[in-house]
Amino acid sequence: MVDGWFAGAADDFRLLGTRCAACASVFFPREDTHCRNPRCCGGDLEEVPLSRRGRVWSYTDSRYRPPSPYVSNPELPWVPYALIAVELEAERIVVLGQAAPGVTVADLTVGMEVEVVPGVLHEDAETTRTTWHWRPTGVRA
Repeated sequence: MVDGWFAGAADDFRLLGTRCAACASVFFPREDTHCRNPRCCGGDLEEVPLSRRGRVWSYTDSRYRPPSPYVSNPELPWVPYALIAVELEAERIVVLGQAAPGVTVADLTVGMEVEVVPGVLHEDAETTRTTWHWRPTGVRA
């Protein structure tokens, strides 16, 4: 997907954000030019790995095929997926992402613990586009 947004594999997989040296605000997606905090005069931005676990802040399901630039094969039937907003307590931010395959809105509750795992956004004969997914803790792929 986007270079520099995540790194690692399996149990070492992490989302990558940036932190302002002046105010300690953390950003995801990463920010590489200036501090987005309107109360901050700005400081150097450093890359930081984000927490691997967080708590479900909200969730919903995607019942329709999103428009471009979302990549999907219009020849195949649409398969709904869950979207989860996850609060990372240490960073004091909420990160949106798809649920891991097989996880539906029926499996989720607000406040439950989830972990970030590597995922596939789209795959064809030439390319695999990777992304992150959220999966309830204690559930293996």
